[in-house]
Order: sequence, then C-alpha cells, then structure tokens
Amino acid sequence: MGIASDRQFSGSVSGGCVEAAVLEAGLESLKTNRPRLLHFGVADETAWEVGLACGGSIDIFVQPLNTILFPFLKLAWLEEGQSSVHVTVIRGPAERLGSEFLIRQDKTIVGDDWDSKNISELARQTLLNGASRRAALDEETELFLEFIAPPPTLIVVGGVHIAIALVSLAQMLGYRTVLVDPRKAWGNGERFPHVDRLIQAWPDEAFQQMAVTRETAIVMLTHDPRLDDPALKIALSSPAFYIGALGSKSTQARRRARLLESDLSESQLARLHAPIGLDIGAQTPEEIGLAIMAEVVEAHRKRDRQPAEVGNLHEALS
Repeated sequence: MGIASDRQFSGSVSGGCVEAAVLEAGLESLKTNRPRLLHFGVADETAWEVGLACGGSIDIFVQPLNTILFPFLKLAWLEEGQSSVHVTVIRGPAERLGSEFLIRQDKTIVGDDWDSKNISELARQTLLNGASRRAALDEETELFLEFIAPPPTLIVVGGVHIAIALVSLAQMLGYRTVLVDPRKAWGNGERFPHVDRLIQAWPDEAFQQMAVTRETAIVMLTHDPRLDDPALKIALSSPAFYIGALGSKSTQARRRARLLESDLSESQLARLHAPIGLDIGAQTPEEIGLAIMAEVVEAHRKRDRQPAEVGNLHEALS
C-alpha cells in the first residue's frame, strides 16, 4: 500500500479492514521519517474500530519509501525480469529498524552494509524456496524477507478476435503481454493498441527476440500449422509454465501426429493444454478468452504451490 503526504493512497493491506488506521500511521511515519511495526488483533479493544472484528490478527510495517533502493528493485523486477528478495528489519534496535537490503538473483546486493553474510544466506534460502517469510536474525532482530518474482508474461501467437479479449484480461490480471503474428492484417497496432509488445514476424524469428522463462505462458490461436507448429516446437522445449493451443479434437490429433514426427517426445506433448481453456461452455471470443485465462492462472498458481525448481537458482547463487 502506497501512501502520499496529501493523504492519497493506492493499494490495500487488508481488503479494507485496517486501511484507515494504517493511513494515519503512514502519514505520521512520513512526518517523522521513522518506521513503525503495527499490530491489529481481534482481541484488541480497537479491533471493532479498525474493522478487524472478523477475527485473526495482522502485522503491518510502515516506513518511508527508500528512494535509493527502489529504482534497483524496479530495474530487477520490471526491466531485467530477475527474481529478488527485499529484506527489511521489522524488529530490532532503533538504529537498525527499517534497514533495507535487496538481493537479486544475479547475486547483486544493494542496501545497508550490515551483517551482509547472514542476511545474504537467509535471502538465498528465500530465493530457492520462492516464498516470502519472517525470520529471526538474532535474539533481538527480526527480518521480513519478501520474495519478488518478475511479473508473468503471456505470449499470444495469432491476432484473432479471441486474442483481443485475452490480452485485455491478461493485462487486467497483471500479466505483460506479447502478440506475435506476421500477418499484418491480423497483428497490427489498430487491432491491438493495448498490447505491451507487438511482433510482426514468424514464430521462429519472434521467439529469438523474447526470453521465455518459468514465468511465461504461451498460447497458440491461429489454427494454421505454419504458425502454430513452429511456435509449439519452441514452446514445448522451453521452461514456460503454460502452453496451450486452440483447436478441435480432430485438429489436436493431427497436430499431435505432426509434432511427434518432428522429434518432440510424448513427455513434451503432455505439457500441451489442448483443447485449450477451462470447460465453462464458452462460445463468444470474450468467453473463450476468459476460459483460457482462467486455465493460465490455475496453472500458474498450481506451479507456485509446488516445491521450487531450484536447479537454475542453485547455479546462479553458488
């Protein structure tokens, strides 16, 4: 949740339960330039006043934005697509409270030069596990280690009507979007003014211009083997967390036979979602886009609940 000194704010920390109290604490923190750890619980006499009467408890750390550290975080997250861990001292000696560190996947460390060895090891474990956590650094110092994965990317091959709705839904859900189509009548800026990146090239060339990572979903929508098949050969050999292709059962059967003949294995083809999308009885392009995006989100969240695939990170951090 971001708070400005003119009382404007963006985001939420509890879905509305304690926002008013946090806003006041944030404004005070901006005035004094001092961080503060807040606690709200159902047992507190203020629970009803702040709206937490629904039960449970919540800790919220409030501090002024570190304008030196933030650009490095933005660079790693948005522009370089690196996983990072943002470390904050949330409990401890007054002179250390609010100290921040950023440890990136490429082993770059930005922030206060304090006990970096132990903090780096905790951050390394957090990167490998892929989940945020609280951790004790010593008897009096507690850290919050926030795992920050780059935003997921949706690559759509084929500028058909379904793609227009699909790209809009993906952006609404925080995905970066890429549209690939060499046919300028289909893949153009007038049809896709809202897409983050438009590549008017054949899939072989287009995928050379993109980095496909475990945060990437790839969707084929053209029905044309000249476009779908080359893209699928690349996608099914990549670490993408989701790969789907539009088409009827008979279309899928013919596609499967062609891909097997092109030396793709059964295990690789098993990764393909086809027919594509959750079965919600979709009929319109917008409904089909919704069904596809729902399946993409499901695959992403299921992947997040699995033990982290740490092989590449082990290499990066060793």
